[in-house]
Amino acid sequence: MKKHILTVSLAVLLTTYAIGQRTPAPSQGAQVMQTIGVTDFTVKYSRPTLKKRKVFADSSALAPYNQLWRTGANSPTTFEASTEFSFGGRTVPAGKYALLSIPSGAAWTLILNKKYEQGTEAYQESEDVARIQVAPTSGEFNEAFKIDVEPVTDSTGYMILSWSSVKVPVPISVRTETLTMNALNKTIAEKPEDTAALESAAGYLLTKGKDLPLALSWADKAIGLKESYYNMWLKASILAKLGKYNEALPVAQKALTLGTASDQAFTGFFKGEIEKTIAAIQPKVTPKTATASVKGKKKKK
Repeated sequence: MKKHILTVSLAVLLTTYAIGQRTPAPSQGAQVMQTIGVTDFTVKYSRPTLKKRKVFADSSALAPYNQLWRTGANSPTTFEASTEFSFGGRTVPAGKYALLSIPSGAAWTLILNKKYEQGTEAYQESEDVARIQVAPTSGEFNEAFKIDVEPVTDSTGYMILSWSSVKVPVPISVRTETLTMNALNKTIAEKPEDTAALESAAGYLLTKGKDLPLALSWADKAIGLKESYYNMWLKASILAKLGKYNEALPVAQKALTLGTASDQAFTGFFKGEIEKTIAAIQPKVTPKTATASVKGKKKKK
């Protein structure tokens, strides 16, 4: 009897202890975080596995054709963006959304819905912020469902759904240049004496090759506030981009003299870059030619 009571007590103790422990879910949770330009994308979902079952077909138990799917398992799959973005050509405000889909052999329907905490049972189409069609493609086999966000440029990319041998690439894009310039202009307006902000803005325009006169004015203002090898090199690079090589060369040469051996950033990177800039500018400098004014002889009266 005592042995029976001890066994029951041990079983209760183990059960009570187990209830408080985390146990593995049948479909493991996953999260994808990816930045495109200045926009952060986060997808949270669970990864169901095939286990020799059929998926994406009229008769399949897993994500059958022409039926609303939570695009994962367990809790609703969520898609979040830190700025406004384009989802398959549809403009969507920054925010967090439920990612839903309707699989099909010809074209999937991909949906972003405002009610990101609700499952498919409570779905209302009126709450959709985007509803698009995407043609599936074939790809490498995946036993577990997978979502990736792959950047292509600093303003475009794809959210890719992969399961079995099916891939669904959803194009996403952001207005990176506009967002960046708006942020830079705002910072400069709020902190007009901030040399780092001025240099950052001038450097961004230089890399894009746009509004170079504005970039030059920002570089000049930064130099006026605090001259450094970096903003002098920045100015030289902008002048060279504008084709003003004769003006650019002495500025780049001065930038080289402003660096010090104790500055690891200068010796480790910038010194070599400034020297490359000087070497690229020198062959394009036009020698100054002396122009003698020829005076005509005065006629005798």
